[in-house]
Amino acid sequence: MSSRLRKILSLLIILTVIVGWYVTIFGIGKIHSIKDLMKFGLDINGGVYVVMEAETKQDGEELAKTMDQTRQVLNKRVNEMGTSEATVSLEGKKRIRVELPGVEDADEAIEKVGQTAKLSFLLSDGTKVLDGKDVKNASIDTDSEHGGYKIKLEFTSEGTKKFTAATSKAASGSVKSSNKDVQNNAIMIVLDKEVISAPTVNSTINSSSCEITRGGGFDREEASNLAALIRGGALPVELKEVTSSVQTATIGENALKMSIIAGAIGLLCVFILMILMYNILGLMADIALLLYVLLELWAISAMGIVLTLPGIAAIILSIGMAVDANVIIFSRIKEEISNGKTIRVAVSEGFRHAVVTVLDAQITTLIASVVLYQIGSTTVKGFAITLMLGIIVSIFTAVVISQILIGLIANSRKFSKNKYFGDGTPKNLIKKSFGFIKKRKIFYGISICVIIVGLSVGLIRGYNYGIDFTGGTMLQIDMGKTVNTAELADTIKEYKLNPSIVLAGKNQDQVIIKTIKALDNEKREEVIKTISKKYNITDKDVLASEQFGPTVGKELKSNAIKSVIIASIGMLIYIIFRFKSWKYGISSVAGLLHDVLVILAIYGLFNITINNPFIAGILTVVGYSINDTIVIFDRIRENRALYKREPLGETIDKSINQTLNRSVMTSLTTLICMVPLTIMVSSSIREFVIPLMVGVLVGTYSSIFLCSPVLYDLSKNDNKSKYQLGKEQKEKRKASK
Repeated sequence: MSSRLRKILSLLIILTVIVGWYVTIFGIGKIHSIKDLMKFGLDINGGVYVVMEAETKQDGEELAKTMDQTRQVLNKRVNEMGTSEATVSLEGKKRIRVELPGVEDADEAIEKVGQTAKLSFLLSDGTKVLDGKDVKNASIDTDSEHGGYKIKLEFTSEGTKKFTAATSKAASGSVKSSNKDVQNNAIMIVLDKEVISAPTVNSTINSSSCEITRGGGFDREEASNLAALIRGGALPVELKEVTSSVQTATIGENALKMSIIAGAIGLLCVFILMILMYNILGLMADIALLLYVLLELWAISAMGIVLTLPGIAAIILSIGMAVDANVIIFSRIKEEISNGKTIRVAVSEGFRHAVVTVLDAQITTLIASVVLYQIGSTTVKGFAITLMLGIIVSIFTAVVISQILIGLIANSRKFSKNKYFGDGTPKNLIKKSFGFIKKRKIFYGISICVIIVGLSVGLIRGYNYGIDFTGGTMLQIDMGKTVNTAELADTIKEYKLNPSIVLAGKNQDQVIIKTIKALDNEKREEVIKTISKKYNITDKDVLASEQFGPTVGKELKSNAIKSVIIASIGMLIYIIFRFKSWKYGISSVAGLLHDVLVILAIYGLFNITINNPFIAGILTVVGYSINDTIVIFDRIRENRALYKREPLGETIDKSINQTLNRSVMTSLTTLICMVPLTIMVSSSIREFVIPLMVGVLVGTYSSIFLCSPVLYDLSKNDNKSKYQLGKEQKEKRKASK
């Protein structure tokens, strides 16, 4: 790239950052600020969501067809409610999730969306002539006469008789329409009291089937939707509420505000740390990071991704991962300068060597995110897709943007001097070299002890599962004052909930009531009314209300295990492919298994609540841990090629020490981003952040103290001759005697 082009691109990048952030915060002209353009989830805007399960024994294609029909019926019903940006989506095979932002009357909303679809055929005067049960099927076909498509209806034997009589009456001219938009000779097809079609009849139809056509024909989508709605009435499926939640906007708005402040504090701390550690390189990284956050926010908005509180946690976490890419590159540039190379050559060589490592490390994390998206619940999916987007954008800003900016400095006469790059001497957080391989048995022992003790305590005492795992109900109520929890428990003792009641809020004026009984919305309303009578609270004081059926928890546990296994297999395949050795793959997966077991041990030891966000935390940690391991393994592979005669243990020790400061620096920046979130924001984000923080520390430990030693034990005999191996075996046999 020419110097002139680099200057132009650098200027454009800086202008984009300045103008972009101004528009993002304040807006300009007809362009609104990002906050006004962003779509926020129910945990921020408030509203109702309900997950309903179909009570049917259908399976395979038949079930999929039925669920799609039901989804379309519910979607139409929800739209009729006039709720802005309401969504109806399939969740798993037999469940439908309905989200209603801004809805306050949860009881009415859940009752309306949950009732079975009702399809009726009426004469134009409103006389009912057929039910949905009289329709056998509805399909589409090409309309050769009118063009486009037509709808074909098939009736049951009883339905055929009713339809013949109805068409005879409609065609006779004796019916007078009660609807000005419907002709006298029409038969109205009504779904949930709304006319979805009103075809006219010119003569009696004495057949088990009929066709609905119109001049010019229907387009394919319109015909398919109409047929699906008719089938939905013909094939009703009972829906049972398994999970529901009511959230007021008050909690979400405050959490959003505090998340932004916490994110800004974390980002500022990272900026300062980068400048202190990497001088002018750090400044360039800060500019690239500002662009990174800018691009991610606008990409989320442009793609219509619904931003939730866990999604905000994912953005802030991905900032730490974006820093990681820069740290890998900068550490390599510093090494090249220390080896006596000029600034320009050091920058070129540093990027050339580091880019492969960055891509390997980020792709493995991306694999974990994809698995998380495929298997996770709706909340976890929001976290996963935001993280995936962050990883992709971070690769672009670290590899492309940072290279343009740093290349400009490297080619500058004024700034291409060692003093602006730290005099070529890295400011290492850890300056001492360690012998990791010799002490590997100590590290193995520490890990084994922590796992055994923690898991034993957890299994004996019992893990502290949240209600989304055990099934149950949660109510959060603003009482307006601090209340006696024992007195409140006595108030609702008639419901035999055996509740856990804790005080919350800044002034301890809120209560959070949890019980392992899964109360549907109607029963929750009864409990709330009882509390209202005693403490004079209103519906607006109920800040949140959630219910999880017991089957949901079983699926969460199953999905947690399944997601870790699938992610591990995916990473194993990728690592074996990239490193061309199964030993690197096995060593990496050993680290993943270690991380999962240690986190479970820590949760068991300290009785930390295990809930839905825990799954996202575990899988993200799996990706983060493998990220760190890949960086070390890349250096081991490189050093083994350079120092072929050097003992393997020394090569591995050298590689770990060369990347040690990068490992510590990356963990530090990631933790710096997450600590403000943990302290300042709501429990819903904290539930995501705590396993991530624990996992970052555990993942860093395993990458350094476990994976590399395991690789050594698997590879230590690679370069030994058969004579040496035989001699060692003889010596071992003698020693054992």
